[in-house]
Amino acid sequence: MAKEHKDIDLRPYNSFGVSQLATRLVEFDSYDDLHATLTADPTILAGRWRVLGGGNNTLFTADYDGTLIHPISRGITITAERGTDVVVRVEAGEEWDDVVAWAVEHDLWGIENLSLIPGQAGAAPVQNIGAYGTEAKDTIESVEMLCTDTLNRLVLGGEYCSFGYRESIFKHQLAGRVIITAINLRLSRTASPRLDYGALRAEEEKLGEPTLSNIRKAVISIRESKLPDPKVLGNGGSFFKNPIVEPEVAEQLLTTYPDMPHYPAPEGKVKLASGWLIEQAGWKGRRVANVGVHDRQALVLVNHGGATGGEVMALARQVVADVKSKFGIEISPEINIVG
Repeated sequence: MAKEHKDIDLRPYNSFGVSQLATRLVEFDSYDDLHATLTADPTILAGRWRVLGGGNNTLFTADYDGTLIHPISRGITITAERGTDVVVRVEAGEEWDDVVAWAVEHDLWGIENLSLIPGQAGAAPVQNIGAYGTEAKDTIESVEMLCTDTLNRLVLGGEYCSFGYRESIFKHQLAGRVIITAINLRLSRTASPRLDYGALRAEEEKLGEPTLSNIRKAVISIRESKLPDPKVLGNGGSFFKNPIVEPEVAEQLLTTYPDMPHYPAPEGKVKLASGWLIEQAGWKGRRVANVGVHDRQALVLVNHGGATGGEVMALARQVVADVKSKFGIEISPEINIVG
């Protein structure tokens, strides 16, 4: 049964810990529950609305004068086995890291490098979450959703989701037109460790053989060493995307900054590291009133306590301006700004 809250403080619903009000928040625990709620109350979709997952990738900069639809559905089930491949259905309200832990416990490969990424499973395809050489698109077989125009159930194959770097069809053509209710992952019983990104191999080798458990422990160790716990220090994880530039741009920058991190990107382009750019622009560890740039990971903007979403955005704009002034590169937010 759906639960409805009126004029609710969103501080517990966003990892930045900013206090803004929402006119209404509706929680659903199944597709049928969501369908029944929207059928019974057409005013929800007739007015302003959006889906709010775990709130780990969202910054509220003002009160929300509409309805937030929040999945609290739980469930992880093996639905098919094809040789060594296993299809796993995950309800949208499952915490993503709980899904990774479940896969590791069941000896299923494919998402172990995505350990400790905060948020709900339903948000994974929207953002095409990624880390250490792995992206959600690598394992998403299909996405289940409710169409808000017809209130019908839809299932979209992963190959039709227009996945890109932190991009998907759910941010563009299907934005505001569907509500994700579950995802189906294609995992494998065949060992396939991916250890060639960043410091992952060195960290994993400290633990022994590249087992699922050891890779997960290594990823968690690296992330915990760099990223602040939002329960202690409000933040939304990586605030900025890593910019992707033409090879000529990267080559020109490397002549001046030969130690600049850079990685191959699709279509022959080059991905740069926003964290490095921000650090070189002098922002790592700096604080302005209630907000700042984290002292161990410059990609992360933090709420030192009592900050508003507007203060976070003011800091972000200054960081963007300084990076562009120094490098001629414009970095952009990875998180969702809701005002």
